[in-house]
Amino acid sequence: MTTPGTDQPGRRIGRLMTLTGTVGWLASFQLTVDDWRLLRDPGYEPPCNISPIVSCGSVMSSPEGSVFGFPNMLLGLGAFAAVAVLGLAVLTGARLGRPLWLALNAGAFAGVVFVHWLMYRSLFVLGRLCPYCVVVWAVTIALFWYVTLRNLRRGVIRVPAAGRGLVDLVQESHWILLAAWYGLIAVLVLVRFWSYWSSLL
Repeated sequence: MTTPGTDQPGRRIGRLMTLTGTVGWLASFQLTVDDWRLLRDPGYEPPCNISPIVSCGSVMSSPEGSVFGFPNMLLGLGAFAAVAVLGLAVLTGARLGRPLWLALNAGAFAGVVFVHWLMYRSLFVLGRLCPYCVVVWAVTIALFWYVTLRNLRRGVIRVPAAGRGLVDLVQESHWILLAAWYGLIAVLVLVRFWSYWSSLL
């Protein structure tokens, strides 16, 4: 039996969950505060309104900011808090059951699909880039990626024998693939707003 503190892969995923949950919660909290201040004072300028392109206020007040009838950041407050708590539990030696790991993976998958839809809307419909939203995008992707890899490695997600080679390859090059994922998003942001970025040079 593995004693708490000796399962290094388990502690790594615990640290990652705690970090992504905390950072995502803080970004969601700041967006919630700014949204509340905007509701009280339509003339309020959130500190993340840096330029006509880099702006949170216009994104929060758009339909994309309240997809389910309430501000998206409230979802983030609840979801990221749960992730951080589960991460701390794993760090202190708790053994989460398979259903909980699958639920976490399903939630992270839903989150990563949602943030990619928001990316598309932000870049190609609204034409705005919200800094705190970008933070949420980044931590959601990392959370999904490493929880999925953990569940594949531990057999929580069962893969047919024919697919094990591909899974092993992904495990070996996980950081390269994640960097490529982030890199593709960065290229999209760079190309979409190239006229603005080039004007700053």
